Amino acid sequence: MKDSEHENDHAAFDPVPFLASPDQAAFRDHLETKVAHWIRQWDGQEQLTAGVIGVPLSKASISLSGASTTPAAVRAAFKSFTTYSMEYDVDLQQMAVRDLGDIQMHVTDVNECHRRIEACLAKLYERQPTIVPIVFGGDHSISFPSVKAFASRYPEKKLGMIHFDAHHDVRNFEDGGATNGTPFRGILESGVVSGSNIAQIGIRGFMNSKPYHDYVKSKGVHVFTSRNVRNSGISTVLARALSAAGDGTDAIYVSFDVDVIDQAFAPGCPAIGTGGLNPWDALDALYHLGTLPQVMAIDFVCIDPTVDVRNATSRLAVQLMLSFLAGMASRPG
Repeated sequence: MKDSEHENDHAAFDPVPFLASPDQAAFRDHLETKVAHWIRQWDGQEQLTAGVIGVPLSKASISLSGASTTPAAVRAAFKSFTTYSMEYDVDLQQMAVRDLGDIQMHVTDVNECHRRIEACLAKLYERQPTIVPIVFGGDHSISFPSVKAFASRYPEKKLGMIHFDAHHDVRNFEDGGATNGTPFRGILESGVVSGSNIAQIGIRGFMNSKPYHDYVKSKGVHVFTSRNVRNSGISTVLARALSAAGDGTDAIYVSFDVDVIDQAFAPGCPAIGTGGLNPWDALDALYHLGTLPQVMAIDFVCIDPTVDVRNATSRLAVQLMLSFLAGMASRPG
């Protein structure tokens, strides 16, 4: 009797139910969709709402930087997030957002890298006229060719820019050519965006020289410091910035240098510093920018995963991207 009881007990223990069957896996995925499963590789044909594009360039950085590894680190962080936000009451998984891969960089030639960025993005706009590109650099030098391609999308129209950064990024070209410190010098001198339609948010003291600050002011750039955000609040500052960037313009490009965030929250940046923005300020700002139909491109730059702590800074960039997309989900149509 005992033997048969033991046999029945043994027969009742079946390890198979502890393994997820295909049906169980599908049920689980239905309950929780990870960003890594949602933002799958683009098939080259689907019409997209937004697309993730990697630009693995850090040769143009004036400080030691592993920013070229950011696109891979960001994609690795996708698995840590779901598509649902109870804060915004939105699930993004039905939005047509895909991964378009990386723009291939030249091994040594920075100018050729910039030419490829501009050419590839311009070609993308031809094929996907309504897409909102989400560009992950790379160092900040990628923004100038990206903005030039953006301008080609809107010929004969005025553009505006919202620029989050601790730095003005208007170094001159004579002291080293195009670098991560020159993108807004290039934008201003080329005339691709008027200074009066550029708003810089989060600029910090003791991280910029007076000649560079004088230069942006002489060009009519609207500068809002990190202290302005702290004292007045991000909503007030962003409203003023949008008033400038949207004054008579047809489309707005957002450039987000992650070193605008305080180093306590974004340790994986080449130029970390205290006194930066709180992540909540940035998350709220990007959500609001996402709601605006005239905001049609965004880049995230200057993360260095090689000095990050547990991929915290790349994860923050993903949260910023998702907040922006949550805003986009509320756009009409």
